Amino acid sequence: MKIIYKITYPNGKIYVGKDLTDSINYFGSASSDLIAKDFTRKERRDFTIRKEIIWESETAPDSEVNQKEVELIHELKSNVPEIGYNQWPKPK
Repeated sequence: MKIIYKITYPNGKIYVGKDLTDSINYFGSASSDLIAKDFTRKERRDFTIRKEIIWESETAPDSEVNQKEVELIHELKSNVPEIGYNQWPKPK
């Protein structure tokens, strides 16, 4: 199963990513440094994130998954710094 997921952080910001293997333990490649800037040391001591599968396919080729990921990043605006942690693609 190939999936696109949305991760929501305690501050409400989101990250959208893809996983071509549907690994339950994969949480993407968002910038740790970027995320860390938004949380105090105390806030980092008890930190809960939510991972939601927002699209999935058993048959889509990787190219379709890649296209859908970009589409959902733009749709959810997770590449707008005030909303999310995706640094690519740049906002339209």
